[in-house]
Amino acid sequence: MTELLTPTENGTRAPQSEVPPREQALLQLRKKRDFRTHLVAYLLCNAVLWLVWAVVLVAADGPWLPWPLFPMAGWGIGLFFHAWDTYGRKPLTETDIDREPARLRRADR
Repeated sequence: MTELLTPTENGTRAPQSEVPPREQALLQLRKKRDFRTHLVAYLLCNAVLWLVWAVVLVAADGPWLPWPLFPMAGWGIGLFFHAWDTYGRKPLTETDIDREPARLRRADR
């Protein structure tokens, strides 16, 4: 039987069934804290980029390409997947694992 692996404190992986609920809760809380840190960095850095753009816009005396949209979009993709990993992805269950070999056998036919 395949066991789910969960990161442990020292970076190694242990089967999820062996990880106590407290450790699982700590892992999830760390992921949420790391995401919030990522979000704050995204907002602050992009605010600085838009401020630089605005200063140049005023100095250039007219419309100018809003170039901060490009790093904002690129970084936003990474932020989206970080949010999805933290809040949106459900953990694998034993039922999911048990169903997969049957699905693979059907696909081979």
